[in-house]
Amino acid sequence: MMSVWSQRPQFLHLGLFFAAYVLGCGFAQALAIVPGITVSIWPPGGVFIATLILTSPYSWPWWILAGCLAEMFAQLVWFHSPLPAGFLIYVGNALGAAVGATLVNRTCGRPVRLEALQEVLAFVVLGAGVAPLVSATVGSATLAWFGIASQTFTAVWPLFWIGDATGILLVAPPALVVIQYWRSKTQLSSAQRVEAGVLGLIFLGVAALSLSDVYLPTPYIIMPPLLWAAARFEFRGAAVALTLLALITMALTLSGDSQFIGDPESQRERQVMLQLFLAISAFSALIVAAISRQRQLALVTSRDREWELSQLVDMVPSHVWRLAPDGEPIFFNKRMVDFLGLNVADTDKLGMSRLTAMIDAGVHPDDAVAFGDTLRRCLATGEVFAMRYRLRRFDGIYRWMSSRAEPLRDEDGRIVQWYGLCHDIDDQMHAEEALRRSERQLQEMIDAVPVRIWSAKPTGGPVYFNKRYQDHFRSVIKNFEALEEPRIDGLLQELVHPQDAPEVQLTLSRCFETGGESAMRFRWREKDGVYRWAECRVEPRRDENGEIAEWYGVSLDIDDEVRAQQALRERERELSQLVDMVPVQIRRLTPQGEPIFFNKRLLDFFGLNDLAQLDRPDTSRLAAAIRTLVHPEDSARLLDTVRQSLATGEPYSMKYRMRRADGVYRWVDGRGEPVRDQSGAIVQWYAISIDIDGEVRAQEELRLAQESLARASQSASLAELSASIAHEVNQPLAAVVANSHACQRWLTADPPNLERAQKTVERITRDANAAADVVRRIRGLFKRAVEPRDSSELFSIVLKARNLMAEEAARRRVRMDIDVESGLPLVALDRVHIQQVLVNLIRNGMDAMDSLEGDRVLGVRVRRVGDVIQTEISDRGAGIEFPDKIFEPFFTTKGNGMGMGLAICRSIVESHGGRLWAETNEPQGATLVFTLPIEVKAVP
Repeated sequence: MMSVWSQRPQFLHLGLFFAAYVLGCGFAQALAIVPGITVSIWPPGGVFIATLILTSPYSWPWWILAGCLAEMFAQLVWFHSPLPAGFLIYVGNALGAAVGATLVNRTCGRPVRLEALQEVLAFVVLGAGVAPLVSATVGSATLAWFGIASQTFTAVWPLFWIGDATGILLVAPPALVVIQYWRSKTQLSSAQRVEAGVLGLIFLGVAALSLSDVYLPTPYIIMPPLLWAAARFEFRGAAVALTLLALITMALTLSGDSQFIGDPESQRERQVMLQLFLAISAFSALIVAAISRQRQLALVTSRDREWELSQLVDMVPSHVWRLAPDGEPIFFNKRMVDFLGLNVADTDKLGMSRLTAMIDAGVHPDDAVAFGDTLRRCLATGEVFAMRYRLRRFDGIYRWMSSRAEPLRDEDGRIVQWYGLCHDIDDQMHAEEALRRSERQLQEMIDAVPVRIWSAKPTGGPVYFNKRYQDHFRSVIKNFEALEEPRIDGLLQELVHPQDAPEVQLTLSRCFETGGESAMRFRWREKDGVYRWAECRVEPRRDENGEIAEWYGVSLDIDDEVRAQQALRERERELSQLVDMVPVQIRRLTPQGEPIFFNKRLLDFFGLNDLAQLDRPDTSRLAAAIRTLVHPEDSARLLDTVRQSLATGEPYSMKYRMRRADGVYRWVDGRGEPVRDQSGAIVQWYAISIDIDGEVRAQEELRLAQESLARASQSASLAELSASIAHEVNQPLAAVVANSHACQRWLTADPPNLERAQKTVERITRDANAAADVVRRIRGLFKRAVEPRDSSELFSIVLKARNLMAEEAARRRVRMDIDVESGLPLVALDRVHIQQVLVNLIRNGMDAMDSLEGDRVLGVRVRRVGDVIQTEISDRGAGIEFPDKIFEPFFTTKGNGMGMGLAICRSIVESHGGRLWAETNEPQGATLVFTLPIEVKAVP
């Protein structure tokens, strides 16, 4: 399927095929003059078989599909037969065309050009003789089966067969000629054009007279001018003549003036005569054209000579090819065919010349345009063609070829053919390219290396300077290009610093005399007049006899290196001063721990002049230094620490006391780290001591201050506990006082209301117990005691808090809206603490609305949000000015408040694993929100 899809024809070609098929059907309908007989000459068969001969078998399904559509269209327009009958007739036509094209292609080879008599005979016998047997059989059977016009198989089959054969002979050869030969750029000469015009007039006149039923007795009088056209102009002349003959025959038949029109009794015989006349005319013209073509080919060379030359050309170890005067390839020798994997005939492609197809198929895409332009220019001018290009081998590999072609001219100087020769130079091209690439890389490397390279003859004369050297000369020496042969001594005088030039000259002269190597440093003048340090090395190259063949030298710019060395020395001096001046005591030790360097600050600290003062007999310098300079209480520990680090290679750090020169001990922070080489071995140790005596004393003072602060914090915590208890107890006590007054009123009433007084006493008892419970639990809260918690419904606690605050809410004209979501899960909590939080938040909301003139509504909303129960207490007051500070202890916005209520509420909520925060309402008021987790672990 992939091959069929990739070989699909262009839609333009399919459209032309469709149109030709339909017009051929119209032609056949016009010549169907036998009464009751629907078959006649069938030109679509010629169009069909010519198309299949010229195209690839992979594209045949596309042409068969287009032909089917054309047949169905023609059935509707011309024949008006039942569609099933028309489809079966088309199946026979398609089978006949496929069989004929296959037989002709296999017999003649692709492509079929009808250049030889053998090809013409094969086409006539197989394409026009055998192929119609299939289409006639299927078509006659279809007509008889469907009973179209009462036709029988035996009566229709001969007319069907001869009609198909005549159509193929009449249409297929002109179609093949038009498609294959009409692309040729060969032009007729003036004499040939005159002859063609005269012949055309004669042919039209004779055809009009011979085919009519008035003037001449037989139509075959047209044969002489028909054969004249075939003999003189070969297949193109035969194609034009047959086309005109068919058109004239159709015109006279339609007008009723043809010799092939008679009475109904003789019309069948006349139909056969018409078919035979056109078939014999087409066959005769094709035979004469083939003979004429063979004669023309025979005039160029004989068959035996051609075979010998072909053998010779095939044996030549090069590719030999021949082109027509218009550039169309007509011959490839065997070596070229084997190389390309295709012959000349394989370059035939529909809609493309052989030359263009060969270039597309064989020449490298990068060379194709230049190859085509050069070859076409030579074809137009007659110049010799010569070019190097890459040609594709049969395996897809491109190889370089050197090609040359010259024209062969006749006696009149006209180009008859082009002969070309090309031989494989791929190895040579690659070798040359490798050599050029190597030379280019070497030159680029020599020019790109950041050194100046020169070579000189054994006598000292210059031979070569690389690009970097030449650029330098041009930038420094005026008119350097004018120097024909610059000498080394002259260049030295121009470029080397005057103070260094004599020594450089002497060194070079001694080198050239002795034949030894040399190296020197000198200052070299740059283009800006500044001198830079350079190092020059000179060595001789000797031949096989040991004689000096050439001198080579390189000059390297080492100015940065020289300056870096100078800077390094200066840096070392500065670093030494820095080490001595830095406010740190620095020392360096050997891998074994022996001190080898003390900076000046450390020597001054100890009051030493040098390290030799620490040397003691029978003991190491390290042990002697520690025992002498470190506090006796720290020396043993420090010595053990240092020795352990020396043994393990690990850094050490320790605080200890060192004795100053005046005998005073000061605390220091000592640290030591090893320096390792690339192999990991310790090269030396570096250690520092930082005086931290002031820091140690400050830390001691800080410790004493922290102890005082801790005692003050304990006092503050006690005050906070007292304020907390006072704040929380104030609420139940206030309730006790209020209920006591109420009880007094009920008892002093006349008569006393003992029932109400009894209820009030019960409330007094309840509130007193609540005050005691608050005190106990507040104390437990601040002592971080864990109170037992029960799984309770938050709804009941909200209702109890509302009941507690109901009388105060009525007194303050506050309406409480309670909204508790149904189905809330149980929560593990301390009922007294959570109730205290609700009461406190509700009272704060009422306090916020004391100055409100309108409706005073306090909302309490309880709902589940994820894994927590969220409670919201909202008011319509003035809002919260400092939402971030209201939860801090002792911060209050009330005139008589203590600032502990919200702090205690937050502590209670957080002890339950929840969170408490404030939000601002729009357009006024505030909302206090706290959450309690559904499953909570008590926070201690």
